[in-house]
Amino acid sequence: MFFTYLRRELRRRRKAALVVASGLALGIALVIVVTSVSAGMGRAQDKVLQSLYGLGTDMTVTKAAAPAGSSSERPRFRFDAQDDDSGGEQSSDRVMVQGFQTLAGATVGKVDAQSGVADAVGGLSLQVVKVSGAFTRGRFEQGESGGGQGGGRRGAQPSPQGRVEGGGADFDVNNYSVYGTDVTKPALGPLTSSKITSGRTFTTSETNAKVAVADAAYAKEKKLKAGSTVTVKSTEFKVVGIATADSGDAAANLYIPLKQAQTLADAKDKVTTIYVKATDSQRIDSVKSEIGKNIPGTTVTTSADLADTVSGSLSTASSLAASVGTWLSIVVLVAAFLVAGLLTSSAVSRRVREFGTLKALGWKSGRVTRQVVGEAVVNGLVGGALGIALGLAGAYAVTAVSPTLQAQLGGAGGGAAGGGFGGVGGGPGRETAAKTLDVALTAPVSLTTIALAVALAVTGGLVAGAFGGWRASRLRPADALRRVE
Repeated sequence: MFFTYLRRELRRRRKAALVVASGLALGIALVIVVTSVSAGMGRAQDKVLQSLYGLGTDMTVTKAAAPAGSSSERPRFRFDAQDDDSGGEQSSDRVMVQGFQTLAGATVGKVDAQSGVADAVGGLSLQVVKVSGAFTRGRFEQGESGGGQGGGRRGAQPSPQGRVEGGGADFDVNNYSVYGTDVTKPALGPLTSSKITSGRTFTTSETNAKVAVADAAYAKEKKLKAGSTVTVKSTEFKVVGIATADSGDAAANLYIPLKQAQTLADAKDKVTTIYVKATDSQRIDSVKSEIGKNIPGTTVTTSADLADTVSGSLSTASSLAASVGTWLSIVVLVAAFLVAGLLTSSAVSRRVREFGTLKALGWKSGRVTRQVVGEAVVNGLVGGALGIALGLAGAYAVTAVSPTLQAQLGGAGGGAAGGGFGGVGGGPGRETAAKTLDVALTAPVSLTTIALAVALAVTGGLVAGAFGGWRASRLRPADALRRVE
């Protein structure tokens, strides 16, 4: 009897039911779109952060660089003049630890042994300054200040990249970054934010092999490919693979095994960065605190710290989706629930004669109330179905358009921003640089979002049914007689 009466009444009052369902549908659709866009913001931010610290990394441990300006830290290049007029080609490499003070290799094991740490791996960030050219007579010696990039003739102001001519000298200055990676743990470290697009990556047995993986942009510039060779400080490395950064800039121009990097920089058993994977995302803060206590003088940086440095339209849109969008959804839903309730109550008032007659025929108040609530819940489910359809259409539209957002990663000079995940500037050795990444916004809809929409539809129906049921429960058989008169 319940379902027969329910079906008959819904068919009779299709227009009224559609009005109630449409109000709920708009509120539910807005919730789906806002939730999906917020999820898309999260994915976009994860993509930005991934370009900085690599996959699977929860935090990094570094030690701030010593104050610059010491003359003993300046790279010095010495060349011998040639006796003939034509001169001779000469070159000199200077390999320097870049960005941070070094940590003892044993620190990696100390971090790895801590409670809450699933894995830890060390890496060494290097900068190579290569000066090559020729001059005809005299003796040439050039020092450089300001962080390890330079070259040129005697008395000339050094520059990070360029060519100095005159005075019987003609020299090129070239600098590039090299990162020493622990090949025995390929799942951690900055190389994981790039994809091998040619050749192969390192094997776990190549701990001290003279092999290298080149970043795709650097390889294109230098015309390198898998099988080519590169020379760093008189050591020849075979390029076994080309890696393309998934987003943004690569962490380094060249990647080589950690032991080889330590040898080149005369930094035996030293690392500049320790990449840490926590056992549980809920323990990241406690692990960070514990590492800071056990290894004083270091800076521990998490992805949350880096997320705070992201600005630009991505950050603005994320804030709007998280605050304005959420509150707007709540307001619209509350309004939709109230309107649905009032409309249902009004519909019951127009059915006084019907319900009064049913009570005169012996229907209890509870039975009438259940009938009204049942109708309201069905209306809510219809509204939920319409809302899900509208929400999916809205999310699809956002994904199809894929508006481009910018994430600005400001330069950092230290602290949390400059010390973690290879630096905010885009990887080891570039912690003072700023960069801008373009990311496409999508609006993924998860099963959880759909389940939330269904729950809201049922809730809306129950709220409307509560209004209508309360009104129906107050009707008496005499009301029907008065309405007839």
